[in-house]
Amino acid sequence: MTKIGIIRCEKNEKNCPLTGCITCLGQQTQGFDSYDKTRLAGVFTCRCDMDDAANMAKILKAKGVEAIHVPTCLFANKTDGKWTLKGGGLCDRLETLTDRIRAASGLPCVQGTAHLPEGYVPEI
Repeated sequence: MTKIGIIRCEKNEKNCPLTGCITCLGQQTQGFDSYDKTRLAGVFTCRCDMDDAANMAKILKAKGVEAIHVPTCLFANKTDGKWTLKGGGLCDRLETLTDRIRAASGLPCVQGTAHLPEGYVPEI
């Protein structure tokens, strides 16, 4: 069973309870379809200064997490009822964030959870 951590964005923490992300993780669909079995091991919120991102990743690894996912809303947006890569998402420094997470933890940091845009395949 693969233990998954999710690092969400503070810009969406008051609007989204991660219901879709957690459902897809439990069902191994969307951003989690490449895993045989998954279990949510932890969720943290990234503040836009990213100061805690490396520390959060280290804590998740210490708790047995094997991969960290960032929600789709960080890099995609909903337009006319469909999720699309056009126009970007909530995080304008996503590459910096994922690089910090990888460097601090040595874990894969996967972009995508639920609501994947058509044709988008997360890279692990």
